[in-house]
Order: sequence, then C-alpha cells, then structure tokens
Amino acid sequence: MAKLLPSATNMSGPDLITIGKIVAPHGVRGDVRILPLTDFPDRFHDLTTVFVDDVGQLKLESARQHKKMILLKFSGFDSMNDSERLRGKLIKISRQDAVKLPEGQYYIFDIIGLTVVTEDGEQLGSITDVLQPGSNDVYVVKQQNNKELLLPAIKEVVKKIDLAGKQMVVKLQEEMD
Repeated sequence: MAKLLPSATNMSGPDLITIGKIVAPHGVRGDVRILPLTDFPDRFHDLTTVFVDDVGQLKLESARQHKKMILLKFSGFDSMNDSERLRGKLIKISRQDAVKLPEGQYYIFDIIGLTVVTEDGEQLGSITDVLQPGSNDVYVVKQQNNKELLLPAIKEVVKKIDLAGKQMVVKLQEEMD
C-alpha cells in the first residue's frame, strides 16, 4: 500500500513541519549540531531559511554533514554563547518546502486526522496514529465509541486516500472475498 514517511513530523499546525532538533553548539563560531528528524537530511543543504521554536525565522549561512549530525550556521549567531540559547529547540520548514513525494506515498502527518469511511459510506472514525511494526504500517482509528480499530495499510484494505477531502476509504477485512 502507500508508503508512509515518518520524516518531518508536524509539531505545530498545518503550516510548519519539524525536520530537526538542535542538540548543542558546535565549536566557537556559532555553529549548532542538528539531529535530523527527516528521511531527507540532504534537504538542509538546499534551505536558505528555517523556523526555530521560540526564536522565529532564521537565515542559514551554511549546512554540512558531520558524522550522523548536520552542522548549521545561522546568520547573527557568531559565538558559542549566541548559539547556546538554541539548544533543544526544533527546526521547522514551511509545508511548501517539504520534499515532494512520489504518487502513492504520504507523510504520516498527512494521514493522521483523516476520516475513515467504508466503501459503503459508513463512518468508522478518524486516524489518530500510524504504527510501523514492520512489513506494513497500521492505522489506528479512534471510533465514536472511543474504541480503537487497527487497519493494516495494505491495498486490499485501503482503497482510496483523499488528502484534499481529508478522507480514507477502506474495505474491512471481514468484508473481503
């Protein structure tokens, strides 16, 4: 079925997508070490600005790989003391800057919140989580009676994903031939 990418978890509304966390200052020139929270760490090299929690939009001067981390240099952060106040903050980008995915692939944050209906139009609930146990993802659907329904993300079950309409059409396994 649709491949879901956990990268870029949406942490603060529909317009900003989290792609990294500032772990610590790096060196004396104001660089910071970033833990990438994305399946696309190379994206940092193409960015010119990012949003940082409680700070706002910052301009990037440089980005480079360092072991499993990314080192970023922000304009106006020219010492270790300057960059220390960024420790632990999340780095976000606008949704329009998200990596475009191939057809049939979705970000998890796009799937969470979709209304789930059967092919007959019966509303089952909404997706509250996506589990990734192994061979295929599993959608957690909170039903109106507050019980959870687990749906495997396989083409035999998931018939249609309509992000614009905020809906997923499914065929329950009991109904399958």
